[in-house]
Amino acid sequence: MTDVQWGTLLKAVKGELIEPAPAAFIIDSPWLPNWYGVRILDYFSSDDIWFKANLKAIESFPDVIFLPGFWSEYGMCTEPSAFGARSSFPIDEFPHAHRVIRSMDDIDELHQPDPRTDGLLPFVLNRLILARGPMEEIGHKSRIAVCRGPLNIASYLMGSTEFLTTMMMDPDKAHALLEKITTFLIDWLDLQRASLPSIEGILVLDDIIGFLGEPEFMEFGFPYFKRLFTQDLALRFLHNDAPCAVSAPHLVEMGVNLFNPGFDLSLNELKNAAGPGLAILGNLPPRDVLAAGTPEKVFAETRAMRDALTDRSGIIFSCGGGMPPGVSSENLRAFLKALRF
Repeated sequence: MTDVQWGTLLKAVKGELIEPAPAAFIIDSPWLPNWYGVRILDYFSSDDIWFKANLKAIESFPDVIFLPGFWSEYGMCTEPSAFGARSSFPIDEFPHAHRVIRSMDDIDELHQPDPRTDGLLPFVLNRLILARGPMEEIGHKSRIAVCRGPLNIASYLMGSTEFLTTMMMDPDKAHALLEKITTFLIDWLDLQRASLPSIEGILVLDDIIGFLGEPEFMEFGFPYFKRLFTQDLALRFLHNDAPCAVSAPHLVEMGVNLFNPGFDLSLNELKNAAGPGLAILGNLPPRDVLAAGTPEKVFAETRAMRDALTDRSGIIFSCGGGMPPGVSSENLRAFLKALRF
């Protein structure tokens, strides 16, 4: 991420109206490898291919902020691997982390990971450290530490249905698991910041928030996310592209200042629900419009999204979630053209 792009994000979280209208997308392994023309496994296993794929994206679309910027990751396997989750890596499909918790009693025996040594985390971090020089040579820096959220990781370690059931049947066990995960995530984010001094923000990705009712969110979500987001950081960025009507009114109090939602609520509805103090990155339908639509449809829908806003302050235009597989360069250009039209 360049200094100018970082400045644009900071203007957004301060609630400023930014001209020309900014565009940003979360990009990672579901989109970038195939768009670049390589297999997903090649992208994961080659520092050179990973760097060149990210470089092509920023050179092809210099007016777009790609977030978090040169993202070093191994899909959903990244954090679960530190807890001992077996990871499967098909050649050109998304990787998968397997369950490690088979019963509630296993939670007590789950070890507390060390992000310096455990799972895939040393490889994630070292890739960024090795890339620091080449990134800075082209005017980019690592600005954002990244992690999956505590609810998301719990659902991978235990299974989504099993974890949600544990919340209802044995809340103490669920809290014990979330405590272990949150402690680990704080260590992991702190390690990224200590290793790369240019980092001034965090991105936490967690869609399980959207599956909770308000009482469950306030008990099992809010306090753990608040511990992550109340650190003294310029950017506190949350991604949740599941439904967000329950969580949106609490995000500012939780410490979030930039939010990437899904598209169940319009940008106007989100601004009204969240109140002042929250910038929004969104929220064109990612799969059915940005990926599957024609350039003409992307242009029309993007323009309609922009024009429907009653207040564009604190808005960065994007899709409702991360960049989905299959988005073409033509559709991205149509998106940008609509913002400038």
